[in-house]
Amino acid sequence: MTEPPHLESPLIAILAGEESGDQLGADLIVALRQRYPQARFVGIGGARMQREGFDSWYDIRELSLFGFSEVVRHLPRLLRLRKALVARLLQARPAVVVGIDAPDFNLGVERRLKQAGVLTVHYVSPSVWAWREQRAEKIGRSARRVLCLFPMEPAIYAKHGVDARFVGHPLADRFALVSDRVGARDALQLPQQAPVLAVLPGSRLSEVGRLGQVFIDAANRVAAAVPGLRVVIPAANPQVRARLEALLAGSPRDETAPLLLDGHAHEAMLAADVVLLASGTATLEAMLAKRPMVVGYRVAPLSYRIARLLKMLKTDVYALPNILARACGLGDGLLVPELMQDDCTADQLAAAILALFRDSERRGAIVAAFEQLHQALRGGLEGHAGDRAAAAIAELIDESHG
Repeated sequence: MTEPPHLESPLIAILAGEESGDQLGADLIVALRQRYPQARFVGIGGARMQREGFDSWYDIRELSLFGFSEVVRHLPRLLRLRKALVARLLQARPAVVVGIDAPDFNLGVERRLKQAGVLTVHYVSPSVWAWREQRAEKIGRSARRVLCLFPMEPAIYAKHGVDARFVGHPLADRFALVSDRVGARDALQLPQQAPVLAVLPGSRLSEVGRLGQVFIDAANRVAAAVPGLRVVIPAANPQVRARLEALLAGSPRDETAPLLLDGHAHEAMLAADVVLLASGTATLEAMLAKRPMVVGYRVAPLSYRIARLLKMLKTDVYALPNILARACGLGDGLLVPELMQDDCTADQLAAAILALFRDSERRGAIVAAFEQLHQALRGGLEGHAGDRAAAAIAELIDESHG
């Protein structure tokens, strides 16, 4: 008995938002093609996905929004895009639709498609462990299966009767368990014996606008207290570099002047003794690089006031390493110093960074904890995260269309 034709060359729709979603989507396409060599991939994706043969119906930048106020401002356009996308997908009737992250957009699309009998999967769970856990039930109304990056997430979904699988975090596959500081410093031409601070104020202009100056001021304070300090600042893109260059105009011009890089965030973290960075996925990267860090963040005042007014947060910690440490039983205290909103000042950031530079025992304990968390994100599972995600999706496809 031969397979139905649609399983020989299934149409698989993927909806990715942000650069991180583009990378996840590209890995997923490669892994799914191992199972379905003749599959066709359509939807919304970026350059990485397109290099794998993906047909992007819309520009991925259409979904690259951040913060409540930005979403509100673009809401009419997003609603028009979502309506057109749903209509096109209902006409195409793909074997499965996989929404990657971008929950404010993707979950609405998935819900309409699921109601129409289309198989849907959501890849990357929203932060139900941090705020509004009841969203898990609503997510289950959108997605037949949720693919989770963190080990504590499936249990939350199980309480709400939702099928969720831990597939591991793809970043855990890309970082070695033992990091290479020497190689990273050689690559960036940094002295092997110098103290190094990596500064990452965010990848979006809006983040750099809120954090860039305060982070640079904090780094200058640390440089005044740590002899020979080298500061490295990776810029995510040319627009961010231009903004950072303007902020650095008044910095020293000698050999200890901050080193501004085009990209190379990974190498900058590996080369550093301590990292100062914005809250978000970058904190996970610094953790996997086994680098002690200080986390600072400021959101748009309107977004912050709304979140506080509505009591949307269910956690008193924000940085992913702290959240993971609690979930994995590594204590209730803060593994990583985090200074948020009004506490995110140059003086407080500098004080936290200096405390790490001056306490080698504490830095060693942090590195040991990060090694445990790295193993937890791999979960003792075989293969890479993309392979495991593809297996969970293929299982549903075969069950539904076999």
